[in-house]
Parts: sequence; structure tokens; C-alpha cells
Amino acid sequence: MSKYWSDFVSQLEPYVPGEQPGITNITKLNANENPYGPSPKALAAMVQQSNDDLRLYPPMNADDLKQTIADYYGLKKGQVFVGNGSDEVLAHAFNGLLKQSKPLLFPDISYSFYPVFCQLYGIDSEQIPLADDFSINLDDYNRANGGIIFPNPNAPTGRLLGLEAIEQLLQSNPDSVVVVDEAYIDFGGVSAVSLIDKYANLLVVHTLSKSRSLAGMRIGYGMGSAELIEGLERIKNSFNPFPLGQLQIAAAIASFQDYDYFSQTCQRIISSREHVTEQLQKLGFEVMPSAANFVFARHSDRPAEELSLALREQGLIVRHFKKPRIDEFLRITIGTEQHNALLLDSLAVILGA
Repeated sequence: MSKYWSDFVSQLEPYVPGEQPGITNITKLNANENPYGPSPKALAAMVQQSNDDLRLYPPMNADDLKQTIADYYGLKKGQVFVGNGSDEVLAHAFNGLLKQSKPLLFPDISYSFYPVFCQLYGIDSEQIPLADDFSINLDDYNRANGGIIFPNPNAPTGRLLGLEAIEQLLQSNPDSVVVVDEAYIDFGGVSAVSLIDKYANLLVVHTLSKSRSLAGMRIGYGMGSAELIEGLERIKNSFNPFPLGQLQIAAAIASFQDYDYFSQTCQRIISSREHVTEQLQKLGFEVMPSAANFVFARHSDRPAEELSLALREQGLIVRHFKKPRIDEFLRITIGTEQHNALLLDSLAVILGA
């Protein structure tokens, strides 16, 4: 603790992301990164944009990208907000939409950045326990609140809440903003974006880090009513009017234009996830139903921490959360076919299978 820090800073407990080791001779299955590279069109667009124009500020409103996203989802440009990664979009949503007199509600097992944002912005919150099977019970959200947020599919469990359930939640909370954080929706779910024109209180947040393989570019976006988007724009323009650079904008636009590559890589990951799930079950794991690019699994008689350490000795890194209710689970990112085979073979050796 520094004497130069404010009292506020000294009390913060920052978010801890998945480990980013500085060595290359490992198989990294801990951060839900896409094992396949970005669209070749996105890479070409970045190369083309790498010219003398980088001396200029980027377009403040990224209108071309907003229009591209709007066209892709059948929305209007004024219903789209873009930011430096979905975490920035979420941060503005917490500060601009979810900081209310009543508590914000979110699952007790979900994205661990949510409580960090609450602490950062002084937001009162209540963490609603998931059911024993890690599903969301809608009845638990029928209480006074200043907003609701949850990942769908949930993280780190991978469980999906259906579109009908989300609509029921919106109908039951017409005076609260409901944020659906869809970082992993392209790996097996149906986006709630189709409900935006029907419910003015819905904000859907996406990232290009997962299904579009652009984690290194930090591009996120939110979609909702013009009223919600205007609130986010007011926050953004009071914080950083230029959140996306020219290379980010070019890469994002090209990525949306390459639907074939996007759909092919998503399908490869979905197919691999089903194979990994089946093989893990044969090795004695219980695997949660997943609609994401990862699986959440626990072994019948071997502790998760022990397995995590044993895999690390084999050069494989998976995510182990030392938290109540989930400390016996491993979150395993789906990799390439080769990565997955190495994981399964290593587990078989460790387990003596």
C-alpha cells in the first residue's frame, strides 16, 4: 500500500484474469481463447490500414463499424455501442445504467468481474445462488432490484438460459435494466438481440475476443434501445472519446464480413466440445452441459487442484477456481483437435485409465 494512494484505491480488490504465462512450450487451455486465428480478411484489413493515416485520431464514433454490426443483427446504428473490449462496455453499463438505489442482482457463480465493477463504482449488489445444478432459477429474481446482469452462456459453468426464460425475466422486471452478457453465445446459443426492439430495458453485450478470435485487439460492443445506448455514449465521451483505434475498427468490420470463416471455426469448436465432453465422461468426470467454448468438469474421486497441478507438470494449463461450490471443478478451454487429444491423453495417464 502506498502513501500516495487514495483510501478508495487501497480498498480495491482487482479482477484476476486467467494466467498468461510468458513461456511458449505449454498448451494453454485456461483463458477461453479461440484456438483458431482471426479471419484472413481481418488480418488483411489490418495490414491495409497500417499506413501513414495512423498519425490521425480514429473516428470518434466508429460509425462504419456500428453500421456493420447493426446491419448484421437487423438493428439501427443508434442501437449499437462499441468499446475497447466487452469489459469496457460492461464497465460503462455498470456505471451508467446499473448504479441505482436498489441492489443489482447477478448469480453467485458468474463472471468474476461483476463484483469488481460493483466495488469500483460503489454499487450495492446481491449475488443470487444458482441451483444445485448451476442453473438460474428465474423465481429468485422476482425481488426489488436496480438491475440484473448475467452471462449467457454462464461463465464458468457454460450453462445456457433459453430465450423464452430471458423474455420472462424482462417481462418481470420492466423498470430495471437487464444486461445479458453473451461473450460465448456463438458456440451454441440463440442471442437475445432479437428481443431488443420489444424490450427497451434490454442490453446485450458481445465481444470479438472469443468466436471471432480477436482477443488481442480488444473489441466489444453493446446492443439495446437508443435510450440505453445514449446513456453509454454519455459515459464513454466523458471518459475516452476514442476507445477503438483504426486497426481495431478495420479488423472488426472485416471479421463481420467473413461469415463463412466465422461459422466454420465455431462449428469446429462445437464439435470438439462434444467430443471432449464424451471422452471426459469416460474418464470419470461429471461435465456440465455447455454452450460455450469450454467445459466445466469435476472428477468423481480426484481433487481438481491435484489434477490441475498434474496437468501443469505435463505442460497443460487449465483454470481452477478456489472458490466455494466450484473448487472441485476445472474449466477447460476447447482447443484444436491436437490440443484436445493431448489433454485427454495426459488425463488418462494421470488417472491411470
